[in-house]
Amino acid sequence: MTIKRRGPGDGKARFRRYASLGVVLGALCSCVGGATPPPARVAAVTPRTVAQPHRPVANPPVAIPEYNPRSTPSPALVTIIQSLGRNFKGHVGIAVRRVDADWTVAWNGTQLFPQQSVSKLWVAMTLLDAVDRGKVSLSEAAIVRREDMTLFHQPLASLIGASGYKTTLSDLMTRAMTQSDNTANDMLLRRAGGPEAVRGFLARRFVSNVRFGPGERLLQSTTAGLSWNPSYSQGRNFYTARANLPKSVREKALDAYLADPMDGAAPSSVVMALAKLKRGEMLSPASTRLLLTTMGQAKTGPQRIKGGVPAGWSYVHKTGTGQELAPRSTGYNDIGIMTAPDGTSYAVAVFIGSTTVPIPTRWELMQSVAKAVAANHDKR
Repeated sequence: MTIKRRGPGDGKARFRRYASLGVVLGALCSCVGGATPPPARVAAVTPRTVAQPHRPVANPPVAIPEYNPRSTPSPALVTIIQSLGRNFKGHVGIAVRRVDADWTVAWNGTQLFPQQSVSKLWVAMTLLDAVDRGKVSLSEAAIVRREDMTLFHQPLASLIGASGYKTTLSDLMTRAMTQSDNTANDMLLRRAGGPEAVRGFLARRFVSNVRFGPGERLLQSTTAGLSWNPSYSQGRNFYTARANLPKSVREKALDAYLADPMDGAAPSSVVMALAKLKRGEMLSPASTRLLLTTMGQAKTGPQRIKGGVPAGWSYVHKTGTGQELAPRSTGYNDIGIMTAPDGTSYAVAVFIGSTTVPIPTRWELMQSVAKAVAANHDKR
């Protein structure tokens, strides 16, 4: 038997092979978990939360943008005014302007609507402007005679005797603004210089898109389809003459008036002028106070805008009402200035050009505008 002798390098080679095998076995053991490491070497494991899928919220709340009420109207007020205008059954114009700010919220704000007796406000302003310039005195005597009478609402007609009714311009202005007396207003208009004087005053005060008609007699007779006759101012003569017209003639005349009213005014322009009046930019301080005080004594339209003005607020205004031709009513208006308890004022105008809805529904619209202004008043 032959014995193979190991060389001097055989032991080292075998050691290296065993060492390599140990490394491989150790790695295999660690893969199958055969050996448990000492406790000190075990890392702490934090349980992981499984993320749930995002589910959108039904009807999420709408974020209300920040706004400064002196430069931007309440978003809620804008929405309400537009909704009121859109849903009203008739042709309506609405405008609201904060007096100490530079914004107007409106529906059909730039369209021209019949003013009717709203235009008495411009007559009073023109007369007071003449007073401010020393051209007229409110204490000036005036005599109203039978031939001075006009149409429709004129309570002072009962005061005119054989020698007329002796009064003053101050009294006539009060009657025109608080009772909407047509004859009193026409007397003031003539003393102020006529329609051209009113138009000139509005132009000097930069009031655009506000027309002034030819006076009550021509305005109403033309709207009815008649040519003016002085006898119409006495008794029921006007009503009789109008009733004797064919309905087609009346409809044609009324349609023409509504399409292009000779006394038309844009709601946005009216509230701009009211804001300027309140700020003292239309008349002298004394005349401004007098006119606003007189407007606060108005007896007409208690259920129009005024009916929605909340307690603690004040409202000074002027109404206007046009002719009717069933089933249409025209020129049902109210304009004025609402003032909050903190002194902030809003100029408001609602013009119903034409509608077939009953009067309580018109009241509801106008009162809703007042309520919206008060509910969205921001003192900032």
